[in-house]
Amino acid sequence: MLARSVVLLGVGHTNAHILKEWASDPIPDCRLVCISQYPTATYSGMLPGTLAGQFSPNEMQIDLEKLVSRAGATLIRADVTSVDWKQRVLKFSDTDSLSFNVLSVGVGSIPSGIPDPKTDCVIPVKPMQTFLRRLDDRMEFLAPKSGRTLQIAVVGGGVASVEIALCLQTGFQLQFPAVNIKIRILTAADEIASELAKNSIQKIRRILHSRGIEVLTQTRVSEVNDSGMMMNGTEFLSADCVIWSTGAVAPPVLSRLGLPVDEHGFLLTSSTLQSTADPMVFAVGDSGSIKGIPFAKAGVYAVRQSPVLWHNLRSVLVGGPMTRFTPQHNFLKILNTGDDRALMIYKSLAIHARWCWTLKTWIDRRFLRRFQS
Repeated sequence: MLARSVVLLGVGHTNAHILKEWASDPIPDCRLVCISQYPTATYSGMLPGTLAGQFSPNEMQIDLEKLVSRAGATLIRADVTSVDWKQRVLKFSDTDSLSFNVLSVGVGSIPSGIPDPKTDCVIPVKPMQTFLRRLDDRMEFLAPKSGRTLQIAVVGGGVASVEIALCLQTGFQLQFPAVNIKIRILTAADEIASELAKNSIQKIRRILHSRGIEVLTQTRVSEVNDSGMMMNGTEFLSADCVIWSTGAVAPPVLSRLGLPVDEHGFLLTSSTLQSTADPMVFAVGDSGSIKGIPFAKAGVYAVRQSPVLWHNLRSVLVGGPMTRFTPQHNFLKILNTGDDRALMIYKSLAIHARWCWTLKTWIDRRFLRRFQS
């Protein structure tokens, strides 16, 4: 019987890398178990292109059964309800408890401020595995009944919201050519994509303006119903579909683990990605926040943490020095604009061209092939 159990809670970019490495170089005398509520993992980098009709939904998904099987691991479809830290056991509502020696938490994040109670018109982008279905259901409901322009709002002002708005427009025009659609982006911030350099923001503004997508800044959505939403507590804006793509906060499961968290509910770690409370627990991707080193929640960091996590997992199990993760703050960004072009941004450089989209597509497909083949 294998002596030690390594459990991956959630299979995002970082934990998926562990499965890939395990398939060719398993850690001796260990078994690997993966826990996910969903049968697939979704690559966020290809979501905008899928919305635009450039890719099929299957192209952005990783089949977890196949990935887990290749690694000789076990997949449990469940949601953790609590942890017994004395016995080191994960508990679930509808399946047997699971003991572990090492735990790697990579359950991602959810958008902040999702209206409660939720209305049919509000479509949060997370969980991404069900986003396309929920969006399609809403649009299939609206399109046949519409004798007017449908009002679509994207709430959230980051670069992800920009990509979603631009690619939604293309996708809706392809799927519902007879339906007129107006798209707006709403953000409480003073500027759209405020994390970028000024010239990049100006370029984004020009692209959005050329496509007829309106941007409302300093606009906080305070209430949503099936007719629209209240802005800043006083103004009402009609909306038939509200895509909720705000900043990241922790999903409920992280609070059930009973580990130290930051102000947004993410697990606090050291630069080795280990929990500040337990060196045999790792938190990666959006799920973790390195104490004293703030950086944005972005998929690029989850990808770059992958080799660090693999090295450190091996180190705690078979011995060896730990390695530290140092986030890079200036990295290449490529935004899909939904028209077979992309906006490539690096520091103060911003280029909008078809070859940028070709480059992004090549990068994304190359990344996914590592897990799909």
